Amino acid sequence: MTPIEAVGLTVFILILFLGIFSILFGFPGTIIILLASIVYSLLTGFEKIGFKIILILAGISLSAELLEFYLGIRGAAKFGASKGSIMASLIGAVAGAVLMTPFLLGLGTLIGAFLGGFAGTFIVEIMRRKDLKPAMRVSYGAVVGRVAGVLAKGCCALIMIVIILSAIYS
Repeated sequence: MTPIEAVGLTVFILILFLGIFSILFGFPGTIIILLASIVYSLLTGFEKIGFKIILILAGISLSAELLEFYLGIRGAAKFGASKGSIMASLIGAVAGAVLMTPFLLGLGTLIGAFLGGFAGTFIVEIMRRKDLKPAMRVSYGAVVGRVAGVLAKGCCALIMIVIILSAIYS
């Protein structure tokens, strides 16, 4: 392996781990991993990562994104959230992530996404129900669903990376 190839492989592996890390902040990390794999395959002439592996990775990536979305909505709905509060949770999560990004060296994005989702759900549910306890319960469900979605998506990303590295190093 030439020095240029070693540097390229190192950058590729760093991008894979950036994909996993980006999931914590609400970004589509599995898509980052998939795109990096496609670029690597194109640059190496599909020598290590073939078309079949790319299709498998695309399936896992799509499934992970849908699973994260489903679990987030399911967690909120299980605790009695309305459609409006589910939308408010999504909007609040994005707003919280954007507003908190400058704080805590980037960790603010993660905290902001969870707090924003909680706050968005809570505001809509407190206006809807006029009672603190049910609004808190629904907001808690939204956060639990979001955490479950992030964990499931992270596991899928790890599986994708294991598949990729196994193909490269086998």
